[in-house]
Amino acid sequence: MKKIILLLVAVSASYTVNAQITTPQPSPAATINQVVGLTDVTLDYSRPAMRGRTIFGDLVSYGTIWRTGANKNSVITFSNDVKMGGKDLKAGSYAIFTTPGESLWEVYFYSDTENWGTPQNWEANKVAAIVKANPTKTTEMTESFTIAINHLSDNGAHLEISWGDTKVTIPFEVPTDANVSLNIDKIMKGPGAGDYYAAAVYYLSADKDIAKAKEWMDKAMSLTEKPAFWQLRQQSLIYAKTGDKKGAIAAARKSLAGAEEAKNMDYVKMNKDSLKEWGAM
Repeated sequence: MKKIILLLVAVSASYTVNAQITTPQPSPAATINQVVGLTDVTLDYSRPAMRGRTIFGDLVSYGTIWRTGANKNSVITFSNDVKMGGKDLKAGSYAIFTTPGESLWEVYFYSDTENWGTPQNWEANKVAAIVKANPTKTTEMTESFTIAINHLSDNGAHLEISWGDTKVTIPFEVPTDANVSLNIDKIMKGPGAGDYYAAAVYYLSADKDIAKAKEWMDKAMSLTEKPAFWQLRQQSLIYAKTGDKKGAIAAARKSLAGAEEAKNMDYVKMNKDSLKEWGAM
């Protein structure tokens, strides 16, 4: 009986140790993914609630750097360079810190995002941008702390920070026109050497129109100042498949020379084998 009781106690203790009760977090995490023009913007932050408290000037002191949320840093990520409140901000991730004031806020974009709250040692060289903004009073209370991206357009949006009866809006610009213009210029100029080369090699490997592959490869080589030995190797194979043995041999010899210079013995062997096959060695 004593052994049975001890066994039951041990099993009970095991259940107690392994029990994992999940409860709601007081400041639940939120993630926002928003495309602005051609720029991906992501927000990761936690959302504390008012719970009847006075927020700014009490819970959150004026004139003191605030973590701007709860728990781990609130983080914003941009896929392109942007202008935040007129300040240049490189593509990447930034922790958002603020110094709230009754009539003026300072918003900091901090390059170190791995802090829990404000950094123990604030490093000025990690501040990528400081933006000043005027807070406004809202007619409706925001119960849960909110960071949002609103007022979307092709060229920008507003980053909005709201809690209690206070809202701070920071406009930002994204380089949509510049990106679209670059794409248009590239497309209007036609495919580049890499595009022609990739298409030609694909047609060769997929056993498609070899005449078209040769046309594209010739175009790629004409646009390449100094073709690499592996490119010349593919050119020789395409030429051989079209029946142009003379062209294949010439390309293979160039590829062989480049491979020997680079000491790439695999390509040296492949080229020598092909040259023997084509009666050139």
